[in-house]
Amino acid sequence: MSVTAVPLRPVRRSYLVWIWVAVVAAIVVAALLARQGDAALLREARGADVTTNASGLQYKVIQPGQGGAHPTATDVALVNYTGRLIDGTVFDASKQPTPMPLSSVLPGFAEALKLMPKGAKYRFWLPAKLGYGDRANGPIPANSELVFDVEMIDFIPEAVLRQMQAQQSMMGGGVPGGMPGGAPGAPSPR
Repeated sequence: MSVTAVPLRPVRRSYLVWIWVAVVAAIVVAALLARQGDAALLREARGADVTTNASGLQYKVIQPGQGGAHPTATDVALVNYTGRLIDGTVFDASKQPTPMPLSSVLPGFAEALKLMPKGAKYRFWLPAKLGYGDRANGPIPANSELVFDVEMIDFIPEAVLRQMQAQQSMMGGGVPGGMPGGAPGAPSPR
């Protein structure tokens, strides 16, 4: 069996230049896109209905809730929640409605709770700077983005809760479901 060689026509130099320009341009565009691994790309990956605050907190309204009142920094929110790492690993979850004093939780968690009216369900993505930052906390590695699914059941001013607790203790009983010492998103004692 014999092979017949077919001569190829030479490629024009201008075509080669354009091919190399296109290859370099594609590499530059790819590098720029890779560098933009910030909130805009994450928002696109999470869906069009994700909102990003100036702080970097991202949230998605799953259920809008009832009315316009929102908790303030001096309120205690009663919530159901699940906290996960970005890979889906659950690090904490409420087993019953849990009181959360906004003054003693992580900055990003407090910012997120202030967005929610009663009855709302939100999903929050906290960048590491709004969570534990560069320190590890139990099962949460340093520099971790945190994901929370939160249902806002109710909220009241912290002063009202303290007054209710004082009245309960004077009557001889504690407040059922009183404030836990280790609320999720609370800074670890160090």
